[in-house]
Amino acid sequence: MTGNPVRKRWPRGPRGLLRAACAMRGRRGDSGMTTSEYAMGTIAACAFAAVLYKIVTSGAVSGALESLIGKALDAQF
Repeated sequence: MTGNPVRKRWPRGPRGLLRAACAMRGRRGDSGMTTSEYAMGTIAACAFAAVLYKIVTSGAVSGALESLIGKALDAQF
């Protein structure tokens, strides 16, 4: 390595600032989700919520939760 790379200096003034902003637009990475990714994420979250709801409202889990809450409320401090 021979040292620091040479940095390009942007032209000054309003037009130079505009050119610099346009040039930097192409250098940005992909930092967000697209609409289709939001849709897939929403569908996955809804599916997960439905499965979790079914599990929590099942008889065994519901009974266990009621028992746990009952024991917590009856505990002496």
